[in-house]
Amino acid sequence: QELARGGRAVEEYVARATAHVAHDPARPPRPDVAATLALHRYLWPACLLFTVPWFLRNRVPRLPVGDVSFHRAGGRMTVRAHAFSCLPDDPAARLPGARIVSCAAELRNELRAAIAEHTGPVLEGFRPLLRRGPRALWGMVTDEITEGLWYVGQLLGRHEEERAVRELAALLPGGTAPYAGAAGFQPPGDGDNTSVDTPSGDASDSPAGDVPSASATRSRLTCCLFYTVSPSATCATCPRTCGPERNRRRAAVA
Repeated sequence: QELARGGRAVEEYVARATAHVAHDPARPPRPDVAATLALHRYLWPACLLFTVPWFLRNRVPRLPVGDVSFHRAGGRMTVRAHAFSCLPDDPAARLPGARIVSCAAELRNELRAAIAEHTGPVLEGFRPLLRRGPRALWGMVTDEITEGLWYVGQLLGRHEEERAVRELAALLPGGTAPYAGAAGFQPPGDGDNTSVDTPSGDASDSPAGDVPSASATRSRLTCCLFYTVSPSATCATCPRTCGPERNRRRAAVA
């Protein structure tokens, strides 16, 4: 909740993130880069609070910012859940706080609304430190939703990764305001404008933790700007990654 208010809480969090990602203390990242990477470090796990229970249990919690505590030093989150949406055949439908929706499409609507309810105030808290407009910020949320759950799917195995790709394509087909763009998965090798194989980094912003996969590709809607800190560590799904480099990475994964 403090991050959503902006001001000193955001500035202190960004300063901590800057110390974490700065490879050369004499050349700290630009203020807007530090703020972007700090926001990424928050959005990645925050979006998983919603997408993982939806993906694994068909349940969507409602977690406004006041019900989530982010322990900035360790990157941990704790939540206080009062309400959730689920399908009629879910055993949890009888529990207090359950809101029953009729079908999978309505549950996707609930998921988009719940994530927007939580992330919208956080984006406003970070906005003064960022050199990005509303469309770019919501494009960033779209990327974090997509690549976070895609990463989890890869950890769970090939079948679950493929299911995650299908579910995300249905969740974010494009034209679902306030989110900008679509999940945008494509088959490997389908054109030069797709990147290869992996989500763009783990919860600590570096792409070093990526899990290879050759079942789908995508190009991020936004750039996390990590390349300005470490030019040799461009994310595999970065929109800046050129065709020859994507092909090289595809060959390595194959």
